[in-house]
Amino acid sequence: MTASLNAAETAALAAVDEAAVARTLLELLAVPSVTGSAAESEMQHLLARHLRRLDLETDLWSMDLRELRADPGYPGAEVPRDEAWGLVGGTSDGGDGPVLALQGHVDVVPPGDLAQWAGDPFVPRVTGDVIHGRGACDMKAGLAAVLAAVTAIRAAGVRLRGRLTAHFVVSEEDGGLGAFGTLRRGHTADACIIAEPTGGMLMTANAGALTFRIEVPGQATHGSTRYAGVSALDAYLPLHHALARLEAARNADPHPLMAAYPVPYPLSVGTVRAGDWASSVPDLLVAEGRLGVRLGEDTAEARIQLEDCIAQACANDPWLRAHPARVTWPGGQFASGRMPDGHPLAALVGHAHADITGGRPPQEQGAPYGSDLRLYAAHGIPTLQYGPGEVRWAHGPQEQVRLADVLTATRTLILATLRTVGTK
Repeated sequence: MTASLNAAETAALAAVDEAAVARTLLELLAVPSVTGSAAESEMQHLLARHLRRLDLETDLWSMDLRELRADPGYPGAEVPRDEAWGLVGGTSDGGDGPVLALQGHVDVVPPGDLAQWAGDPFVPRVTGDVIHGRGACDMKAGLAAVLAAVTAIRAAGVRLRGRLTAHFVVSEEDGGLGAFGTLRRGHTADACIIAEPTGGMLMTANAGALTFRIEVPGQATHGSTRYAGVSALDAYLPLHHALARLEAARNADPHPLMAAYPVPYPLSVGTVRAGDWASSVPDLLVAEGRLGVRLGEDTAEARIQLEDCIAQACANDPWLRAHPARVTWPGGQFASGRMPDGHPLAALVGHAHADITGGRPPQEQGAPYGSDLRLYAAHGIPTLQYGPGEVRWAHGPQEQVRLADVLTATRTLILATLRTVGTK
């Protein structure tokens, strides 16, 4: 660290308790807060206790799911749920300065095949400086960093000119209901930092992702007389090839923020289900996947492109011409989002990171996945993503994060917060 720091910054950085940061992260990882599960709500109540211990004004509320689902802007969902809890904690001693939100989602994806894990995914393991477990990277390390940054600022007794708020949200992994409900409740800010894993980069934009379903009809018959029927699997193959051509066309000229990725806007089929009996020709195939949305692209236009692609492929096939596939759009619907060009938040966070690491400010980049960034941006809140961990470890059985990265992010968030809201 080579930067010249003021007294408030020095005091807050000195108040970071590294051992407590590690303990908090292990505590969070032990809660199996899979999207839509009861443990997701448990996590919100646990975090609320943390915020109240910091003497923050804390709003913990049960969201009105019926009302949110009826809202025209409802972002969709992919798992059933009976409840959703919102949680916001904020300082009350600020004056007329800016309001900064530090945001993180509490939900994690399911662990998948347990045989691929070295141990229980929800019993965190520590090997040297590396912490393993479901959610370690995505994004309980970010939650721990946000909590640690707020804790250090409070412990140092720093008086803020503006206000600092922490937004902890559910349901990010399947659409963003938590962030959507938080904003609809009136919790806004002048700027927002989402502590998603960025590997030390500044993510000032995110591509979108739309979940699609394609139902392909066939004609069933006994497997021994397959020539008398039409396999829905065979009927699907030309559609799969058409989707690959569509992906190539949509990635021909990516935005500069996305140009570093081999495929900035992936179109992928994640599940394929066909048939119900081994010796029968399948009469239905259902393929589900995600369509990457380009920066600034209208989601309705993206849907039309995929629907037209499937319609044209059906028109070129003798069977599908008379029995066309059906496209629907269930599940999460992530638009793209972007921070306004030239907004000072990017430089401010970048220089804070450089001051902590002694290096150069990190590069701005776009993220190839959907996130809550687009909901805050659509609400008029300049937002970027910066947090600990490498996204390549997310959602896999080797999910992990380095404690050193969590501490770097914590200290960067402290400087970014104090320089955004100001001190007295």
